[in-house]
Amino acid sequence: MNAMHRRLCRSDRWAERMHGQVMPWALEGLDLGGDVLEIGPGYGVTTRWLVERAGALTAVEVDPKLATDLDRAMEGRVDVHTADGARLPFRDASFDVVVCFTVLHHVPSPAQQDRVFAEAARVLRPGGVFAGSDSVRSLRFRLLHVGDTMVVVDPATMPDRLHDAGFLDASADAGERSFRFRAGR
Repeated sequence: MNAMHRRLCRSDRWAERMHGQVMPWALEGLDLGGDVLEIGPGYGVTTRWLVERAGALTAVEVDPKLATDLDRAMEGRVDVHTADGARLPFRDASFDVVVCFTVLHHVPSPAQQDRVFAEAARVLRPGGVFAGSDSVRSLRFRLLHVGDTMVVVDPATMPDRLHDAGFLDASADAGERSFRFRAGR
């Protein structure tokens, strides 16, 4: 991520938007009381919200420094792993819920994104749910990602891609700046 992007993702303003708007909208009505896996927590803004609501929270972060910093900040309240979301280090059917927020556009290709979806399906228990959100394409979004990986997911194609990854039912709704998705196993 570029310097501007890193600053935004650690900011109080970003945390307020995620905690007050995006996460409640994306997870509306979802029971987080069981075993929850978060893919791509980054600086931990979303993790801080989830840890107060999840039964048992595990996080997978590909960046070793971010994973170490998150583990230290969470003081044992979250089981943090350094790993790639496209190669999760967990047994099949390990989690009740898998979530990710504003991560998918950082995955370097649609094929790699599809591997993340397939891994989310693999580690979910029968009846489990994969849910989250990402940003929709805009000029502002593009400018924020100058020099960054930015592979925008089209919300219109998301349900079919999730079905292809092994989910039984899937949906995506676009808002003004973000879209949310949900898929069941």
